[in-house]
Amino acid sequence: MSPSRTDEVRLAFMLLSRLPAGRIDGAAPPMAASSWAWPLVGLAVGTITAMICGLSLWLGLPPVMAAFLALAAGALATGAMHEDGLADLADGFGGGADRARKLEIMRDSRIGSYGVVALILALGFRATGITTLAEAGSASAALIGIAAASRAVLPTALVLMPAARSDGLGQSAASDDPMPAMIALGIGFLCLLPLGFGTALLTAVVIALAALILAAIAMRQIGGQTGDVMGAMQQVTEIAGWAVLVAMV
Repeated sequence: MSPSRTDEVRLAFMLLSRLPAGRIDGAAPPMAASSWAWPLVGLAVGTITAMICGLSLWLGLPPVMAAFLALAAGALATGAMHEDGLADLADGFGGGADRARKLEIMRDSRIGSYGVVALILALGFRATGITTLAEAGSASAALIGIAAASRAVLPTALVLMPAARSDGLGQSAASDDPMPAMIALGIGFLCLLPLGFGTALLTAVVIALAALILAAIAMRQIGGQTGDVMGAMQQVTEIAGWAVLVAMV
């Protein structure tokens, strides 16, 4: 891997996780240039959660406890940044009367009732999905594949959606180059293949549809994407992925 590609991978891990990524010597690559590697961050986070889930089951814990421990490990690995984005989006879209107020609420670090409810429902849904797949003996591949695929759709959203603000993460990561997004989608799909080709294809389609629906809502609500929209999109697409897999068990 060339030094520039290595720096892009490092930057992807610095942006989307709290995992050690080494140092970037010299000027950092643009955020958008690193987006092809975002599903690799999901691959790493998913592997960690799968290991914790598997270890918990091996120690004799029930699947539901293993599921919550896996979610806790994932939150620690990412700094719960995607969950934070979901909560901020729920508060902004639910409590703001107009675009300016919605963006103001989303930037507020405090969490409101909409955000709390969104987090409870999201964590509960994901825990139920992990529990169900753990009982069927296929949680590990699902944890890894969905973690990668749910991050693989984000670069495409950055290409297709304008930034809703003139500053912030959404503006910094905005891009008009489709190549990193196409590479990310390919990596995300490859990470789903251990589930079986048919399952991988159906899961990818549903994840893409979930991303499109949230993108349409964000365009209607605030006119584009922000870092919180990207975080919420990861959570929503992960939930969609779990819904497909549970329905197929």
